[in-house]
Amino acid sequence: MKVIRIGMLGSGFVANFYMEGLKNVNGQEVVLNYSRSEQRAKEFSDKWNIPECTDDMLGAMERDDIDLYFIALPNEVHKEVAVKLAKHGKNQVCTKPLGRTEEEAKAMIEAVEKAGVFHGYAETEVFAPAVVKARDVIENGGLGRVLWVRSREGHGGPHAQHFWDKELTGGGALMDLGGHCVEAARYFFGKDDPITEVFAWGDLIEHKDKTKAEDNSIMIMRFKSGGVAHIELTWCTRGGLDLRNEIHGTEGSIFTDVTRSTPITAFTTKGTGYVIEKADADRGWVFPLPEEAFVYGYQAECSHFVECVREGKPARENYYDGLEVAKIIDAGYESMKEGKWVKIE
Repeated sequence: MKVIRIGMLGSGFVANFYMEGLKNVNGQEVVLNYSRSEQRAKEFSDKWNIPECTDDMLGAMERDDIDLYFIALPNEVHKEVAVKLAKHGKNQVCTKPLGRTEEEAKAMIEAVEKAGVFHGYAETEVFAPAVVKARDVIENGGLGRVLWVRSREGHGGPHAQHFWDKELTGGGALMDLGGHCVEAARYFFGKDDPITEVFAWGDLIEHKDKTKAEDNSIMIMRFKSGGVAHIELTWCTRGGLDLRNEIHGTEGSIFTDVTRSTPITAFTTKGTGYVIEKADADRGWVFPLPEEAFVYGYQAECSHFVECVREGKPARENYYDGLEVAKIIDAGYESMKEGKWVKIE
């Protein structure tokens, strides 16, 4: 088996989740970590036993011994880094959102297509085991024709300060969380059934001292088949990540809830330590989530991307999917501003 050598670009929240996922993937080795801070690069590399670290982006890209790069960096540099990697002929995976806008996503696609390199869109939701199983049921006819999808994601707010700045990230709760729910809806309906128009609402309700972006949003999406999905995004949910899906069809329904229906419940007066992503407390009644990297889909997507590079196959989630999500979220923000339905080309 050819060992796929990986360069991890980033040392923050999502980079740690990728490392959690990769440690259970055979035939790969993370050989380099890049961070914009030399100290953070060293701390990250020490934590994960990565042999080399650097704060030199160009030097990281110029290496000829790395098969795949993970872009686990803030939103505002996704386009720049993807384009530079492509110019160096490098295979790449980018965390969500692909670009902050449709324009940025298109530039990334143009770069990777011109270079002829592998590109994967790291959207965890459609690799999560519960979501993949739901799609299996749909493909086997268990729901008949999908009619309506509800997807919800919420937590108490971003974990890092830069996420509150809409100029850097591209938006608020819709940008931060909406990509997961949009792609889940596309996955459940099937990608041959495109979204044709959207209507969205968003407002800043709670975190007025932290951001000028919306901290709550709801978006309705109409599909070509006549089906409807509505997604709910919030930075005002307490108690840790809330991640749910409902899929309703002519012959049945499916419900997924991986963060509020955990297989373990505990009560403690002293505290448990880490409970779940963005938990507000670790004492009293708590619902720890075992193996988050598996449950959220990090392990499955990492395994998929590594195998695709090894076997020379395209990814089932690639930059074209990221572009579709960017187009839909762009339309959502236009709808918020104009207060009307916006068509998707």
